[in-house]
Amino acid sequence: MALCTPTSTGRSATISTAVPAKRRTSNSSILSPPRAILRTPCAILRPPPSVASKAFSFSPRATTPPQKYVYPDPIPEFAAAVTTTLSIECVCVEKDTFGNDLDAVVDVCSEIFSDFLNKEYGGPGTLLVEPFTDMMIALKEKNLPGAPLAARTSLLWAQNYVDQDWEIWNSKPPK
Repeated sequence: MALCTPTSTGRSATISTAVPAKRRTSNSSILSPPRAILRTPCAILRPPPSVASKAFSFSPRATTPPQKYVYPDPIPEFAAAVTTTLSIECVCVEKDTFGNDLDAVVDVCSEIFSDFLNKEYGGPGTLLVEPFTDMMIALKEKNLPGAPLAARTSLLWAQNYVDQDWEIWNSKPPK
């Protein structure tokens, strides 16, 4: 058993006392009679609190809050160009599935995607799933064929090309 007691200098000292030990004999599981092991008192010296606090104190630094990345505003010209590209790409891919309703499907998808690009898209990292679920819902409400396929095709196309097109569009020098 150890006791910690403060000394007159403000340091703590640990004083050990005798602790009986139990020992197992090598041949048997019977415990031998306890023997006392006497330990000499030892002191664990610690610096006074004033010294310790100075050694580990940190001076407050003027910290600046982390800067938030602000996405740029949508660019209407970019939205128009990408919407046109989406329309052309989707028309080329899905002619057989939509039949005579192809133009109506492309119009619905283009309108919703254009609205998203004009209002919410601000560059890479801002492409959302919502406009594509809105496409599927709108196509189903209008009873147009292949709503899930049209929405999925538009989503895959956007994931593959919109962020790249944004980078290219913004890397051009202003006219």
